[in-house]
Amino acid sequence: MSDQHIDPAGNTQQFKAFAQRREQEAAVPPKKSPLVPIIAVVVAIVIIGVAAFLLLQ
Repeated sequence: MSDQHIDPAGNTQQFKAFAQRREQEAAVPPKKSPLVPIIAVVVAIVIIGVAAFLLLQ
């Protein structure tokens, strides 16, 4: 067995530290990607451009 692997259930203190670490990781909200708003703006500009092109012909 590897000496580097520590069983978090080995004692109460280790288990509490392990459980707290998991709770803290779960509490951090994932970062939202700015990609969706950027794509929405680009699509809106393209639609407005196409509409203006068709109206001016």
